[in-house]
Amino acid sequence: MKPGAKHADRFTFQDLVAEATADIGSRPARLVMTILGTVLGIASLVATIGFAQTAAAQIASQFNGAASTQVVVTPAEAKSGSANKSVATGRLPWDAPDRVSLLAGVESASLVGEVELAENETITAVPVNDPSAPASASPRLFASSSELLDTAGGELVTGRFFDTGHDGRADRVAVIGTRLAEEMGINRVDSQPSVFVAGVAYAVIGIVDGFERKSELLDAVIVPIGAARADFGLAAPSELDIRIVVGAGPQVAEQSVLALQPDAPDTLKTQAPSGSSDLSQSVQADVNVVFLILGVIALLAGGLGIANVTLLGVMERVGEIGLRRALGATRRQIGAQFMVESIVIGFIGGLIGSALGVLAVVAVAVVQGWTPVTDPLIAVAGAILGALVGWGSGWYPARRAARIEPVAALRGA
Repeated sequence: MKPGAKHADRFTFQDLVAEATADIGSRPARLVMTILGTVLGIASLVATIGFAQTAAAQIASQFNGAASTQVVVTPAEAKSGSANKSVATGRLPWDAPDRVSLLAGVESASLVGEVELAENETITAVPVNDPSAPASASPRLFASSSELLDTAGGELVTGRFFDTGHDGRADRVAVIGTRLAEEMGINRVDSQPSVFVAGVAYAVIGIVDGFERKSELLDAVIVPIGAARADFGLAAPSELDIRIVVGAGPQVAEQSVLALQPDAPDTLKTQAPSGSSDLSQSVQADVNVVFLILGVIALLAGGLGIANVTLLGVMERVGEIGLRRALGATRRQIGAQFMVESIVIGFIGGLIGSALGVLAVVAVAVVQGWTPVTDPLIAVAGAILGALVGWGSGWYPARRAARIEPVAALRGA
């Protein structure tokens, strides 16, 4: 029985790595061109995932700044009559803001109701109606409690907003939106301008803008609820707007109807954001899919680059392969040498690409004033993915190199 070879005479894994990496640095220009495709592919993949996460975080931030901090409570509705009209089955109490303000997670609340005027009743900036003037649509009239400005995200352009004293006394004061103020030619309130609602004079004490949650108020006249009840017979508010802290939506939605109608909570309905922000998650998923497709395409291009250069290296080193085979190297050792070489090239490209991708995300975020969002595991996965691309790209060239016969290789050399 033939004795086994000594350990020093065996072709170990360390020998395999040394042989595979010895040729990598011998042609620096080719190495750069070989890993360039992988670098670009991995960098694109890491950067696009980072951009997707950062962009989704910005979208979620904007979303949380508006919709996710608002709960709206309205009376429930039911179909009635042959005309299939909807009628309210519940009613919001007039002290609703005070009731819900005691709930945890509530920052402010305000009642809002649109006042319906008769067909012949209009809102104008002059006390006399000119029959010869062309007819124009009358602006809408809303009644609200004094917390509307804070709850709906409005801001004062000039003047002030009415307070609880105006509401309690049913004072005839009004606040108008910026677009309506421009149409009516009202740009200041120190001269005590008035608007005439169905012939009743209301002193304009403020002009408001913003209202990112209720943009229709910019074209409307807003009066205190007390005045609307006294002058126009407002029967009930149409909705209760509640500003909450982020994440308190489900809790406030459940508790608010009990606080407002403890005996019949089903007569009210709520619109509240999910505590997990489903919209932002959906946006992030959609953006990730688009960017991932682009990154995978770039990565495939890098893998083809490694395969082409590795195959070219096999063709150029046919004589070397034949000599190694003649000296006793097996097919498996020849194939493993080229496989390890491709994996090392891919790993180097993955490392460089991951670093460039992270730097690109940070640079763009800094320029745009965003908060960069990058998962460290993505960068690590990029390097590993580069090695996997090298393994997949080197499989065919390694297989072809392993099938070269020593005699044919030496004869061809």
